[in-house]
Amino acid sequence: MAGGLLMSGAIAALFATVLPGDPSSGIVDPPPDRIVIKVATVNGSGCPAGTAAVAVSPDNTAFTVTYSNYLAQVGGNADPTAFRKNCQLNLIVHVPQGFTYAIASADYRGFASLQAGASSTEKASYYFQGSSNTASITHPFRGPYDDNWQATDTTDWAQLVWAPCGVQRNFNINTELRVNAGTSAPGSSSFMTMDSTDGDISTVYHLAWKECPGA
Repeated sequence: MAGGLLMSGAIAALFATVLPGDPSSGIVDPPPDRIVIKVATVNGSGCPAGTAAVAVSPDNTAFTVTYSNYLAQVGGNADPTAFRKNCQLNLIVHVPQGFTYAIASADYRGFASLQAGASSTEKASYYFQGSSNTASITHPFRGPYDDNWQATDTTDWAQLVWAPCGVQRNFNINTELRVNAGTSAPGSSSFMTMDSTDGDISTVYHLAWKECPGA
């Protein structure tokens, strides 16, 4: 049922788009040298092998992941485990010496069809490999709902998760879709996708920059 409505969407992390410098907060303008991004791994139930294609821009400052099967659903003929799907991006980010970075905001888009009584959530977690400091934001949706959805994560300056200075640590972005049948009619189907019905970019990540101590 949901398969006919599911469209291939795109998720882009535009690391070249940054927040303007704010000297009072410690945020500075982006470093002039080139930023290099490499995608180490893409895996999860929402992006199994062969269903996600990664393309890095020629200047290595942006990348796009195109999904063809990022769908969480309940009811109907859905598998009992299909109510939750996730996808983890493991990134290697090289920044100029003396600078560090953090995710300051992210915009997510997709499509959801939720019956009356059903609900769903979109969650994103951001953390550096080997660090216990994780930023997670969850956005709830409730049925009846049958439309595109959009969610924006914003992080206060004091709560930004910064890359450790002088150490190369892979950066992880883990997204999750979860659908709950709740009190919806027996046999009815509800679903949520991480994509957009018109094929627009699904996700944009914005970076904040800060000079490392002693730089």
